[in-house]
Amino acid sequence: MLDRISLTRFRNHAATEIAGTAQFNLLVGDNGAGKTNVLEAISLLSPGRGLRRAALAEIVQHGASDGFGIGASLLTGVGDEPVRLATYSEAQQPGRRKVRINGAETTATALGEWLALTWLTPAMDGLFTGPAADRRRFIDRMALALDPAHAVHASRYEGALRERNRLLSDDRPPESAWLDAIEAQMVEHGGRLIAGRANLVDTLMGRIAHMPNEPFARPALTYAPGGADTAEALSQALFDGRQRDRAAQRTLIGPHRDELEVVHAAKRVTAAQSSTGEQKAMLVAITLAHAALAAQGRAGLLLLDEVAAHLDPVRRAALFDQLEASGAQVWMTGTETAPFETIADRAAIWRISSGQVTRL
Repeated sequence: MLDRISLTRFRNHAATEIAGTAQFNLLVGDNGAGKTNVLEAISLLSPGRGLRRAALAEIVQHGASDGFGIGASLLTGVGDEPVRLATYSEAQQPGRRKVRINGAETTATALGEWLALTWLTPAMDGLFTGPAADRRRFIDRMALALDPAHAVHASRYEGALRERNRLLSDDRPPESAWLDAIEAQMVEHGGRLIAGRANLVDTLMGRIAHMPNEPFARPALTYAPGGADTAEALSQALFDGRQRDRAAQRTLIGPHRDELEVVHAAKRVTAAQSSTGEQKAMLVAITLAHAALAAQGRAGLLLLDEVAAHLDPVRRAALFDQLEASGAQVWMTGTETAPFETIADRAAIWRISSGQVTRL
């Protein structure tokens, strides 16, 4: 689990340290106090842009002359030396996020080798009715928690895709050799994306199958490839589609067109057509299933922003029971402690007020 978490010049936290953590960790305080900022900081101890996907310039404390800093000690076992994880930016390179592990500079991808992080925030409530791109990011983040290399393949595929689209939209027809080279990169990394997403959905469904139908609605997940379900099929589709894609000035087939289809298993109704409460219940079920998977092998962390307050007592109790069984370290926020009274004696609790943290 994580302990000794420090935030420096991070949003409204000038210098915050949180120590003495537990499996359940509660951050309570008024809206705007800085609770979610702590969760966001923790989420940046993994590859990617964190739970808000914010630009680095946005997260540096207003008026600060230097960059931000986030650090934490990862406790890996009894008697073992903690692993110190850190990510930060510097004034001379404000747009570059740097990472250190035990003092040695490394890449953000390396963080994924130590931590398997996932989260659920109010901004995700529209996941099933929003654009497909949001669901692709959702499954990629979950896949990343199981395979740290997934982020590398996603980034490199997107880079090659942008280059192919640039060539397709050029006034002059692109040379075949250039397309061959770019498509080879798309096939290499796109094929790994396809395999990673398919494996994630299959693994999640295996876990969900053992979850009760109630009190959370059991979802049925299907990975729907964007026109190619293997690297070989992607290679052929890109080659065959060159003229069509040239006319459209963009690539029409590939992992960037993938979809995650979600259905309320008991009612056989798509998630998009389900009630708001059912959508939330299915999202919680997916998150719980993934948290249990992510906690196997590496240290699993689950960040839940304002979740308990929107659940009735029965669902809250079921949520806490399943979180405890998952083995993941859990961080939750709320405006008051009342929704967490059943786990308060087992939890570490802090009050957040204007970026100041007090242990309760």
